[in-house]
Amino acid sequence: MTRLENRIYLSPPHLNGRELDFLREAVETNWVAPAGPHLPAFEQALCAKLGGAWYGAALSSGTAAIHLGLRLLGVGAGDTVACSDLTFSGSANPILYEKAVPVFIDSEPGGCGMSAAALERALREAAAKKQLPRAVIVVDLYGHSAAWDAILPLCESYGVPVLEDAAEALGASYQNRACGTFGSVGVFSFNGNKIITTSGGGMAVVRTRAEAEKLRFWASQAKEPAPYYLHKELGFNYRMSNLCAGVGRAQLLTLEEHIARRRANFQYYERAFAGLPLRMLQAPAACEPNHWLSVALLGDACPLTAQQLVDALEADNIEARRAWNPMHRQPVFAGCAYYTADGASASEDFFRRGVCLPSGSAMTVAELDAVAERVRQLFN
Repeated sequence: MTRLENRIYLSPPHLNGRELDFLREAVETNWVAPAGPHLPAFEQALCAKLGGAWYGAALSSGTAAIHLGLRLLGVGAGDTVACSDLTFSGSANPILYEKAVPVFIDSEPGGCGMSAAALERALREAAAKKQLPRAVIVVDLYGHSAAWDAILPLCESYGVPVLEDAAEALGASYQNRACGTFGSVGVFSFNGNKIITTSGGGMAVVRTRAEAEKLRFWASQAKEPAPYYLHKELGFNYRMSNLCAGVGRAQLLTLEEHIARRRANFQYYERAFAGLPLRMLQAPAACEPNHWLSVALLGDACPLTAQQLVDALEADNIEARRAWNPMHRQPVFAGCAYYTADGASASEDFFRRGVCLPSGSAMTVAELDAVAERVRQLFN
């Protein structure tokens, strides 16, 4: 196959044209400083998408949202925090920011969500030692929800609050409930490769107005309402800019369209790869995914490794990526506890088999054809 002249990216930004309207409004009114009217409007618009009474704090990144969410849950030095093992490091790094200790929980066999059985093992042992984690970070991975009907009651039975990392799952749902609304704190990311983007940014959503105000206070350097600069608490420069929030308002207008087009990409790959020694990652039965990324899992009979498939696609100017390398394998987390359900690591198996294919919501049929043709050639 001849190398493609125009690169096919994994998940590039997909603008709808309305972004310029909101940016123009900000420029014309001189609201180009971090604060501005787009910020509360974006927070309110996103929370309206979630249903129910939620309050948002728009921040500089999803990682910043996790960090402040952990502070809101009382995580501090010496605490333990259980966290999904199969995820991006941004889910776990904030645990170290607070000088707490990560405990990693395996994924479900054949899937990407946290294993309830592994989590139960971890909580049972921690309770026996009277050292329950201060919080559990549960990740909704690749636009799929976790198995909340098993995980949430388990955490509630031990009295451990949940931070839901729904960075990749905006617009997805589980049992008709929006992802991001299952924990005490929900987190979204608007990085350039996400289902919608603000260029860079994130949001934490919480259940009360007071909690949201506390998050915004911390995110604005914890400046007290005094007629001079006064700081009684440690603060952070985490607030989203008004310009980025304007982009987010525009992007929200086409969220459902982005999801529909990514679902069509996934269905295309399912049809195109029928009969090949791989399968497309399926969401849990009660989940309606947003299909952020279409993930192929290579079978035992596959003649290629995941890295060979990624390299072959790259040679044709097609961007693909390996699945997340589990956190317990990362040198920065060396020595952290890791719990599986039965001793076998499902996260490592997923990493070994998983390849994320181009999934952008602006992909053309010709681009999908090019990806599928190259994959079929490699297997045939």
